[in-house]
Amino acid sequence: MTTASPSFVNRKKTKKKKSNKTKHTLSDVKKLGLELLSSTTHINNLPKLISIIDNPSSPPHFLLESLLSLQSFFTPLLPTIPSSSSSSKKTLTDDSAEFIYLTWLRSKFDQLAQSLIQLSVSLTCEATLKEVLVDSIMEFVKVGNGGKFHSIIFHKFILAIVNSSSDVDVLLDLLESKYFNYIDVRYFTYISLEKLAQNSEKIKVSDNKSLADDSRSSMVRPVYNIHNLLARIPLPEGLDETSSEYEMWNGSGIFDKGFDNEKQTEVLKAKNRKQKNRGDGEKKSFTNDYVPTTANVAKKLKLKFTKAWMCFLSLPLPLDVYKEVLVTLHQTVIPYLSSPILLCDFLTRSYDIGGVISVMALSSLYILITQHGLEYPNFYEKLYVLLEPSIFMAKHRGKFFQLLDSCLKSPLIPAYLAAAFAKKLSRLSLSVPPSGGLIIVALIHNLLRRHPSINCLVHREDGNDTVHDDASEGKEAYDQAKDSSLSKDMSIIKPGFDHFNDEETDPKKTNAMRSSLWEIDTLRHHYCPPASRFVLSLENDLTVRAKTAEVAIKDFSSGSYATIFGDEIRRRVKQVPLAFYKATPTTLFSESDFGGWTFHSKDDNVNDDREHDHIAKRQRMEGA
Repeated sequence: MTTASPSFVNRKKTKKKKSNKTKHTLSDVKKLGLELLSSTTHINNLPKLISIIDNPSSPPHFLLESLLSLQSFFTPLLPTIPSSSSSSKKTLTDDSAEFIYLTWLRSKFDQLAQSLIQLSVSLTCEATLKEVLVDSIMEFVKVGNGGKFHSIIFHKFILAIVNSSSDVDVLLDLLESKYFNYIDVRYFTYISLEKLAQNSEKIKVSDNKSLADDSRSSMVRPVYNIHNLLARIPLPEGLDETSSEYEMWNGSGIFDKGFDNEKQTEVLKAKNRKQKNRGDGEKKSFTNDYVPTTANVAKKLKLKFTKAWMCFLSLPLPLDVYKEVLVTLHQTVIPYLSSPILLCDFLTRSYDIGGVISVMALSSLYILITQHGLEYPNFYEKLYVLLEPSIFMAKHRGKFFQLLDSCLKSPLIPAYLAAAFAKKLSRLSLSVPPSGGLIIVALIHNLLRRHPSINCLVHREDGNDTVHDDASEGKEAYDQAKDSSLSKDMSIIKPGFDHFNDEETDPKKTNAMRSSLWEIDTLRHHYCPPASRFVLSLENDLTVRAKTAEVAIKDFSSGSYATIFGDEIRRRVKQVPLAFYKATPTTLFSESDFGGWTFHSKDDNVNDDREHDHIAKRQRMEGA
């Protein structure tokens, strides 16, 4: 008879032992918890309950029962358990047994906290269980550090959320609805996000093509999660010098006495010295019972808010996050930064990219220039380059044109610059949709009212009596005059020749002051009635300035084919023009509309070709 090998026996015993460990019933789990809470003689039940939470295959009701027992056990002991930092510094004394026991409890508590954090971000965790886990984690954060805010556990929790590969929207919703209203929770969240952003240098964003294929890839997911966290935290707008109180998650949190209180201590010492030198009969000693004011809390929170956002903006942002940040930056970030000028590098880089990114960065950059003293010498040159036909179909064109009108409002703008923008817009009116034509007319109208020095562009007649037969002769004369460097007005060389260089990107070199706004005159005959009516209604505005005002760009900035069509069908027309034909027309345009032109149908062309062939054949026969 053969005997089993020792190794096989050991494996069999081990397997049997593991199976016995996992075969717990719900009553067994409850019994372990009750024994642990009843007496310290059952302290060995503590690792057993923690192992149930560590096991990913544990049923949810087992996890919930174990968690309730462990939380009930640790919560009253946490103020007496030494913190992780202090336990490493303390040396063994006569009562070392008690210290070893408390240190062991601290290690088990840390293990439990880490297990709860990992379980909360796991893929298998249900949404209902996540709510219980978040509440337990935040309860440990509240009192886990000797009764004070446990920033280490909270940082690990935020780190797990940021690096999670699963969906964390449930966790973010819970934090936003329950805990982000507390000032100290916001404060430590900003600190954690700042650290994570600083340590995320290895995060690399691939090209835009791969991002379009998988915008939530593992390489950029931490960036998405950091942005979602920043977006979920309430803005510090309700916390300022006018507020009387603020709500804290931990009553003895980061803003209580003794924290960062050096300046306050110096003030108190100065008061005591002054009273001692004065020799007052009733001496009163000032103590450092410092209660921070709301202004001080708001200042500290704004500083952490600034650092967190600046570290986040230094990351390589995916394209969709980049656009979303630029769209909301001027409303949700700049007003609450301790020093908004810190954004100048980020915004100038974005503005130099061109295209839609520059359009989105314009709002924030304009605020820095007008309100915070940012000097950007090439601002108008970059703004001039953005004037392209595609901008009239962009998603954020409404805000862009309102900012464009605001940027050109200053009376200190030189005449050549105002003329360049007016002429560039005038040229674009030939190729943009009708809604774009309405915006252009409104912008040029405001420019002409603000800068009378460019009114010469409205109606400029050529003074040369010599009329050339074709455009090539005019261009030839222009080149000869340019080469001979004669000191005469170039506008009289060729009637109808436009000196404006549409391809030039520098407004100084466009020769806009030598041109005219002839393109706007063509809009008087535009096929779209609103465009032609708008041009006609503004013809008299420049002559009667006292009775007219500037046009509100926001009324036209978001126009489209749909809005124009909607306005037209809502108009009440008193007289409707009628067309009467004796015979049904067969062509769109009649020959009277085009003098000197003759239009033939396809059949007419075939008959003409047959007649031509017949004549040619007859001539050949006669010649023979």
